[in-house]
Amino acid sequence: MGVSLSHATGRGRGGRRTLRPNADINVTPFVDVMLVLLIVFMVTAPLLTVGVPVDLPQTRAQNIPTKEEPLQVTIDAQGQIYVQKKQVAMEDLVPMLTAIAKAQASAAGGGPNETRIFVFGDQALAYGRIMQVMGAITSAGFTRVALISETPKGQAALTPAPAAAAPVPRR
Repeated sequence: MGVSLSHATGRGRGGRRTLRPNADINVTPFVDVMLVLLIVFMVTAPLLTVGVPVDLPQTRAQNIPTKEEPLQVTIDAQGQIYVQKKQVAMEDLVPMLTAIAKAQASAAGGGPNETRIFVFGDQALAYGRIMQVMGAITSAGFTRVALISETPKGQAALTPAPAAAAPVPRR
């Protein structure tokens, strides 16, 4: 940033040294600032993907691979319903999901009822409340609805066993 006038170029008139400006740019402070910003973003990025805190039940079932981004419906321990991170009332759930699905379908070119919906239900919640929400979603015509659970810590998901051939009946 600054100009250094400390370099002498030789002797000028009368035995004095003439000074020439140094036009080099010092990039060390720039690199230091960029590294600090990189560390700050690396630390804060995982914190930005926080959803509604829910204590999911644990299971050893295999994960379902998906390519599209599903809609998330979360039911917390108090029975409150959230679509993505926005709290909604039960009567507003289906209209909101339908509107979001239509917007996604028009952008992707698929049908609105082909939208994948993941339902996260707190394990302390009564099973009937989860089924009430899922029933409302499926009665609206959504066919790709899945319940989400956690894999127990320290255990891998079960791999599906190959289907055994059915025995041939003897005659």
